[in-house]
Amino acid sequence: MTQETATPLRAALLDGPGLTHGFFTRRGGVSTGVYASLNGGVGSRDDAAAVTENRRRMAAYLEIAPAHLLVPYQVHSPDALVVTQAFAGRPRCDALVTSTPGLGLGVTGADCGMILFADPEARVIGAAHAGWKGALTGVLEATLAAMETLGARRASTKAVLGPTIAQKSYEVGGEFADKFIAQSESHARFFAAAPRDGHFMFDLPGFIGLRLWLAGIGSFEDLARDTYAEPELFYSYRRSVHENEPDYGRQIAAIALV
Repeated sequence: MTQETATPLRAALLDGPGLTHGFFTRRGGVSTGVYASLNGGVGSRDDAAAVTENRRRMAAYLEIAPAHLLVPYQVHSPDALVVTQAFAGRPRCDALVTSTPGLGLGVTGADCGMILFADPEARVIGAAHAGWKGALTGVLEATLAAMETLGARRASTKAVLGPTIAQKSYEVGGEFADKFIAQSESHARFFAAAPRDGHFMFDLPGFIGLRLWLAGIGSFEDLARDTYAEPELFYSYRRSVHENEPDYGRQIAAIALV
């Protein structure tokens, strides 16, 4: 295997001294087939050695040890965990936060939102996985609360949403919409009429942005890249289902204090 490193998407909002981050695409890895090429998903049926090499390349880009690229076992929960050292077994949660230099915090996604957080003043970072369920039940707010336990302030915290399925690609049924509107009628703004009767097009990025602003985030940016619509760059669970593929890869978004 070659020793190349991956070249991810970046956000200027998260650039700063002692911070490194990346929203890794599917380019720059060694996986083949439906996983080509930078698949970071250990939960996929890809060759384990290929996924390990792909994650090594991500860690190299982030300037951290491979064992320090920490990614939880995501369960679509509202749970955020403070970490102070590398873990061997993956904790079941959907967000990680730390103030420990040398640790990289990552989440995977293949349509769901991947959000990276940083309070550069307090030197506290976070990473959250927010599908519709996590966003609705509070994973974003939990991430900010966990960062506050380490000294972060919401007003000085920055958050960036990486590649996520866009509204034009995300058709849902009426029962799905009902879950959101039951929580607040104002959520109806995130559902547009779909071509099929009784269906809607859901704006997950917009909903994530609203939740962060309501939670008091200091700065927010959406990279506005649609995982479903750019197959050459991104894995997409929904696209894999529509194309009858046997499995799908996962992007990783990660941030580190160095």
